[in-house]
Amino acid sequence: MYIVYLHGFNSSPASVKARQTQAFLNAHGLGDRFVCPTLPAMPDEAEAAIIKAVHGLPEVGFIGSSLGGFHATWAAERFGSKAVLVNPGVKPQHLLRDYLGWQQNLYSGERYFLDDSHVAAFARLEPPTFTAGRYWLMVQTADETLDYRQAVDYYAGARQTVEAGGSHSFEHFERHLPEICAFLGLPLPVAPTN
Repeated sequence: MYIVYLHGFNSSPASVKARQTQAFLNAHGLGDRFVCPTLPAMPDEAEAAIIKAVHGLPEVGFIGSSLGGFHATWAAERFGSKAVLVNPGVKPQHLLRDYLGWQQNLYSGERYFLDDSHVAAFARLEPPTFTAGRYWLMVQTADETLDYRQAVDYYAGARQTVEAGGSHSFEHFERHLPEICAFLGLPLPVAPTN
């Protein structure tokens, strides 16, 4: 089992939650089970990057943060996998209309122009249905970027953790990592007893 972390809008594999996940797996001797592709801004290219990243892996589970939650939903349906969605973007074809124009990746500094072709691609890639049992939705109510209630409604029927307060970055995410690994199907090694 490999854990594939999918970062959010204008983010990268250097994001805090990606690094926390990798550090946690490293500490448990499972660092080789962590995959975190760089997702291009264009949705079709991002999906191609995900396909390339998981090619040849026997079994995968996804963690998707913010816009990465949309990508994780697409990927979970395509590959029949489970996914943990952290403050996910729901229907980015609507959400990103407020961001049309020049954008800059916070980590790489790459600049690009977000236009209607991006929006149309997100609409085209949204799964028409999804299997609720594959998902664990994790949201914090004080998310300053997205309305957490949209995700709660969209992923009705999925396992849900709704924490009061917090932020879009999902504060104290790392404390959930043991349970996230269990949900995705990656057992942690048992520490030897003396």
